[in-house]
Amino acid sequence: MASSAAFFVSFLYIVLFSAFATAQQTGRTRHYKFNVQLHNVARLCKTKTILTVNGKFPGPRIVAREGDRVVVKVVNSAPNNVSIHWHGVRQLLSGWADGPAYVTQCPIQSGQSYVYNFTIIGQRGTLWWHAHISWLRATIYGPIIILPIQNTSYPFPKPHKEVPIIFGEWWNADTEAVINQALQTGGGPNVSDAYTINGLPGPSYNCSANGTKNLQAESETGKTYLIRLINAALNDDLFFRISNHTLTVVEADAVYVKPFETDIVLIAPGQTTNVLLKTKPNPTNSTFLMAARPYFTGQGTFDNSTVVAILEYEKRHISTSSSITGLHIPTLPPINATSFVANFSNRFRSLASARFPANVPETVDKKFFFTVGLGSNPCPKNATCQGPNGTKFAASVNNISFTNPTTAILQSYFFNQSNGVYTTDFPSAPLVPFNYTGTPPNNTRVANGTKAVVLPFNTTVEVVLQDTSILGAESHPLHLHGYNFFVVGQGFGNFDPKKDPPNFNLADPVERNTIGVPSGGWAAIRFRADNPGVWMMHCHFEVHFSWGLRMAWIVLDGKMPNQKLPPPPLDLPKC
Repeated sequence: MASSAAFFVSFLYIVLFSAFATAQQTGRTRHYKFNVQLHNVARLCKTKTILTVNGKFPGPRIVAREGDRVVVKVVNSAPNNVSIHWHGVRQLLSGWADGPAYVTQCPIQSGQSYVYNFTIIGQRGTLWWHAHISWLRATIYGPIIILPIQNTSYPFPKPHKEVPIIFGEWWNADTEAVINQALQTGGGPNVSDAYTINGLPGPSYNCSANGTKNLQAESETGKTYLIRLINAALNDDLFFRISNHTLTVVEADAVYVKPFETDIVLIAPGQTTNVLLKTKPNPTNSTFLMAARPYFTGQGTFDNSTVVAILEYEKRHISTSSSITGLHIPTLPPINATSFVANFSNRFRSLASARFPANVPETVDKKFFFTVGLGSNPCPKNATCQGPNGTKFAASVNNISFTNPTTAILQSYFFNQSNGVYTTDFPSAPLVPFNYTGTPPNNTRVANGTKAVVLPFNTTVEVVLQDTSILGAESHPLHLHGYNFFVVGQGFGNFDPKKDPPNFNLADPVERNTIGVPSGGWAAIRFRADNPGVWMMHCHFEVHFSWGLRMAWIVLDGKMPNQKLPPPPLDLPKC
């Protein structure tokens, strides 16, 4: 009788949730099938076997409208365990579909499948999807294009054409071997061999003369193109420029922004930026170069190269294999141009209009101060380590380096089986304060654990993210799953809790899912915890993620049926 009653309650719960989800969904259901499989790809004079989705690199695009339900059956035909994250999708009451391995799900094992089922609510613009386990997102990624609701328009002139440009990296080596070796030796991992635009290195690299992404443009009337920029690179912020053209930024992380013009875009890993490109009605040249190269302030090694592609005016009928001889690569800022990055980032503002308001929390229930940066773990006995002073590199939030559990946190939380999986004592501030951006302390050791912060439903939250100078200050692209947040302030040096908050922007702060915490500085974000579940926050530099720069928020259920996390789907992968 007891089990029958429990089944009836669970069934009634699912019915109520399904009714709520149906009410939220205003569009159609779009079905996709992703087959994760090995595929041979040739780049840089070499053919190698990589993991792909449906044999494509980059993977297939997902196209939906705001209000649509998206159902993706992921079949793992590869030897590796896999999970897919739908980066930036709010996942309202669909946390089981978020994707980070060992946080919201166990990975999909070889030969198994899982159906990701979610509705896109209140979002429009560009997002992306990628593998969320180890370094598999090096080749498993693709765009998510969210169109406005039918019969509604963009808050800017309708473009003639829309073009996704995805920045990535190409590795001659097996990226799984790269990170596994780094974690074993404790040193920094090897770097990529090239940057890519839509999977192609372009003519500035060996054996890549024909590997050029050509953006075809018409010049007769000076038409406008919407370019959807996505940074899928594993470990690098990137500057981007198109020679002799100006771009107008109109959206960031699937949220419209007040338009502004710029010659150069800075985009961090995980971020998306929509820009308008107006072609020249009577260009003096028929071919212009597009270029991207890294922004870097750390002390380690990085891929110091430039990827090039071609903007080509169709009118002149230039061959797609044209040589770039005689064309000038557009000038980009110096590698360590932190002042440019700060000025560029500060230009982003929400539209804050009646149609697209900026609902920033004006009062805060809970405040947190999180340091983000590098550190070290001791070298095991009888071993030789290649990290700082013979240690192993680590990374942390509030000096806690995240340890992967052996089962998914969300599942453990939902079934009240947290013992031995995670604890809820993540510190709200550093346990030992220090001069965060000054002379670093002698002790760089981190603590290790699987810790989370618990938030009551609908709590308003403010988090100050403070970079540290321990083992080198650098910008950290922090991504929050399950939420957008408002960037109410940012600056250099140590955050001052008395002087800085009065200058916070509560009128039209930019709304994002990924923020570049300034190198040697801080950023303050606010959000409302209105989405129950378990949500990871982490650095989107994959090496820092692997070293432990991540933590989890547990948002409790609300009192109403439409404020409660539903039970897991029956095909949820098992560890």
